[in-house]
Amino acid sequence: MDRRSFLRTSALGGTAAAATSLAAPAISQGKEKLTMVTSWPRGLAGVWDSVERFSSNVADITGGTLEIDAKASGELVGGLEVFDAVTAGQADVYHAADYYFTGQHPALAFFTAVPFGMTGPEIMVWYYAGGGQALHHELGEIFGLRSFIAGQTAAQGGGWFRKEIKSAEDFQGLKFRMPGLGGKALAKLGASVQVLPGGEIYQALATGAIDGTEWIGPWSDEKLGLQEVCDHYYPAGFHEPGAALSVSVNLERFNGLSANHQRAIEVAAADTHQHNYSLFMANNGPALERLVSGGTQLHTFSDDVWDAFGKASQEVLGGFMDDELFAKIFDSAMSSMNATAGWASRSDAYYTSQRSRVLGNL
Repeated sequence: MDRRSFLRTSALGGTAAAATSLAAPAISQGKEKLTMVTSWPRGLAGVWDSVERFSSNVADITGGTLEIDAKASGELVGGLEVFDAVTAGQADVYHAADYYFTGQHPALAFFTAVPFGMTGPEIMVWYYAGGGQALHHELGEIFGLRSFIAGQTAAQGGGWFRKEIKSAEDFQGLKFRMPGLGGKALAKLGASVQVLPGGEIYQALATGAIDGTEWIGPWSDEKLGLQEVCDHYYPAGFHEPGAALSVSVNLERFNGLSANHQRAIEVAAADTHQHNYSLFMANNGPALERLVSGGTQLHTFSDDVWDAFGKASQEVLGGFMDDELFAKIFDSAMSSMNATAGWASRSDAYYTSQRSRVLGNL
């Protein structure tokens, strides 16, 4: 069975009978088009791949009766303006990282990443088996959205710097690009934190408007050219141990779609999420080797710096606990993370450490 047939069957319930019963109403309605605004420049490695995957998935599942017309950042609205465009009905759907919009509600960060939060696989467990998706819907509905995660970058790097970070004091006055609650934590360490869309990062570094940045990981960072303007790279960071991307549809528009088209969006998003994770994982290792060969200097933050990250992150998260919905989502996410880690730390993590030891001795 090819990918198109598999996706269409999955969306319609997995049986030939379901396909027969649901396909006819979708076709009888004729073709529909959703205009999707995104936070990404066209062709940007990894994130634009998720846009294309989602769009093609929807077309495949619906047999072309639902089309996603994807607009890159700046083509219709700016990369950080997509939330407002969709809630206002100026566009039908956005694809972005929801932590760009924590000014709307801080709990949106959980559907991208929070400091010292979940890895990519842990996010998947919470979202699909621990109630995360229902909470995403509940939060989105406040703003007239129906939201789904639809991308996953895996662990993101700690960032690019012009100078090595030797202590937490080195963040004092540092002009650094970092969105979300991680950025708020860095601000507590004295950094001058800026939120820039991906398409503006290189120019900001090249002109000295910022001193450093985090973006995603070696593959996307290399494609963006960050190694050309910064020499020091920290592969491990505290702020995004796994980062999901989201598709959010204007709720009124979503409710006006057929059940077939609604289900197609959900299945297309889920497939995009796991495929995007695989894409980043497949490309980050080789990209890191190329960066090192090209002269990039790799570093790790000291334990003292990690401790400072931890203290600042706890203060940031704690500052939102008086919001009932934030606290509810926090408790759900952390409960799922702790339950998953209880097994994974004793199985996967222990196995990989032993694998490295044993194979290294052969």
